[in-house]
Amino acid sequence: MHVFIGGAYNGKTDYVRRLYEPQQMVMIAGELPEVAPACDVLVLKNLEKWLVTQNLEEDEQIVQKVLATLQELEHHCTLALIVTDMGRGVVPMEKQARQLRDTCGRLYQALFKEAEQVVRIWYGIAEPLK
Repeated sequence: MHVFIGGAYNGKTDYVRRLYEPQQMVMIAGELPEVAPACDVLVLKNLEKWLVTQNLEEDEQIVQKVLATLQELEHHCTLALIVTDMGRGVVPMEKQARQLRDTCGRLYQALFKEAEQVVRIWYGIAEPLK
C-alpha cells in the first residue's frame, strides 16, 4: 500500500496519475469499496468523505474495518491511497468536525504504519516520508 498525503488542492491526484500512468488505474473517491475492480492500480481518495457517513464515536472499530478492507483489496491490485491532511493544529469548534479530524488522525497513523511507502505532496512536490 502506498499513501499520499497533503493539503487540499496540493496536487496529490495529479502526482498519483503521473506516477501510475502507464498502468490500468481505477480511481474511487469518497467510498470504501468492499470488492476490488479489475485493474492494475486501485486509487482510493477522499476517505474522509466516507468517514463522515460512519459513527465517529466508534473510531477504533472504524480504523480496524478500514485496515481489514484495504488488506483484502491489496490481494487483487496495487493499492494507492490519497488522503487529505486535516490536522495542522487547528481544532474545529463543531463536535462532528473535531471527531472527524480525530478519527482521520487515528486512521492515518494506522495507514502509515502499514504502508510500504508514504509520500507528502506539497504544492505538487513529493517528499518521501517512508
